[in-house]
Amino acid sequence: MPTYRDAAIVLRTYKLGEADRIVIMLGRGRGRIRAVAKGVRRTSSKFGARLEPGMVVDVQCYEGRSLDIITQADGLAPYGDLIARDYPAFTASNVMLETCEQLTDDQEPAVAHFRLLAGGLAALAGQEHDSRMVLDSYLLRALAIGGWRASFVDCARCGMTGPHRAFHVPSGGVVCPVCRPPGSTAPAPETLALLQALFAGDWSVADAAQGRHRGEANGLVAAYLQWHLERGVRSLRHLERSL
Repeated sequence: MPTYRDAAIVLRTYKLGEADRIVIMLGRGRGRIRAVAKGVRRTSSKFGARLEPGMVVDVQCYEGRSLDIITQADGLAPYGDLIARDYPAFTASNVMLETCEQLTDDQEPAVAHFRLLAGGLAALAGQEHDSRMVLDSYLLRALAIGGWRASFVDCARCGMTGPHRAFHVPSGGVVCPVCRPPGSTAPAPETLALLQALFAGDWSVADAAQGRHRGEANGLVAAYLQWHLERGVRSLRHLERSL
């Protein structure tokens, strides 16, 4: 059977039998990978700890009929271990990993998603910024890669130059007075500026945002994520409890 090697981020794992584990990974070159790690739940396993969610590994597999088989895994970045020591960062990373899994497909190259997720996990591990803002920045960019870029300045419906005050999730962001549909909200201008900064990676603006504007931005990003993915993101519930 063909063997391949790739840098990969572990997205999720679950038990298989008494000692094995199914590992869902995002490969830099191969996209989403589903593989079996045999014997990793035994204490004698050489690479079980490297195959935990959030870890970046250099993985070697051979192709199976339904699931590939992991034959080697070398650690590249221990983000999972570092993030697990901080509960807010841990819950934020779970949302990132689950979202990435939903936005990618098996064996479909997703280099942009790989780079974005690796950067987001590095930011959580480094604790340079508030973990919830790192998450929101990741989610806005990941959704944009997936084809759902939000607008925070110009009208998402007609393109009229902004800034505009109304925000409508199904429409894709802010809307002008002419396009504004029923059910639109009116976030504070500072909240919209924060969202634009998070999307652009302008951390000088984002870090200076006040708590009430951060909270309002959190809610808008969560609503935008849930609407466009159409499926619930289960790990968001744990994030909300940690606030």
